[in-house]
Amino acid sequence: MCLVPDHEIEARLRDGSLVITDFMLECLTPNGYDLRVAEARLEGEESVTSGTLVIPPGRLFFVSTVERVELPSDLAAQLWARTSWLRKGLLMGLGKVDAGFHGTLTFSGLNASSAPVDLPIGSRMVQMVLEHMRSPVERTYERRSGNYQDQAGITLEPSGEQ
Repeated sequence: MCLVPDHEIEARLRDGSLVITDFMLECLTPNGYDLRVAEARLEGEESVTSGTLVIPPGRLFFVSTVERVELPSDLAAQLWARTSWLRKGLLMGLGKVDAGFHGTLTFSGLNASSAPVDLPIGSRMVQMVLEHMRSPVERTYERRSGNYQDQAGITLEPSGEQ
C-alpha cells in the first residue's frame, strides 16, 4: 500500500472513483483530507449539531462527520486525530476505513485533560489518510460485513442491532 497524495485525491474526486460529500478544498492536506464535526455528544446525553460541545474532563464523547465518504475497491483509509486536539488532551478511538465503505464516520474520544475542552461543530478534527491497495479487494466492506454501511450520524450499534 502507498499513501494517496493531494493531486490524486482531487483527480479521483473529479472522475468519480472517490466520493467525499461536502468536500472543501481547505480540508485537503498533502496526504489526506481533514474530516469535520457534524454532530457530537457526551455519553448518555443528547447530540449537538450547532454551536459548541463542551467536553468536561474525564468524559467520553462521540462524533459524526460532515462528510459522507465512498471508498472504491482499491482504496482504504486510516483515521488520525489532528494534533491540535491531542495537544488539548482529547484522545480518540480511530481506526481503518475499509475499501468499499460508504457513509459518514463515527468515532469516540475521551477528554484526558484536567480542563474542559470546547469542540465547535464544523471544526476539522480527524485526518483521513487514503491508502492505495496493490490491487482491488475481492470482496468490499459491504460484501464482507457491511455492519455500518450507509450509516448517517452518530452510529454506536451495527445496523440491525439498534
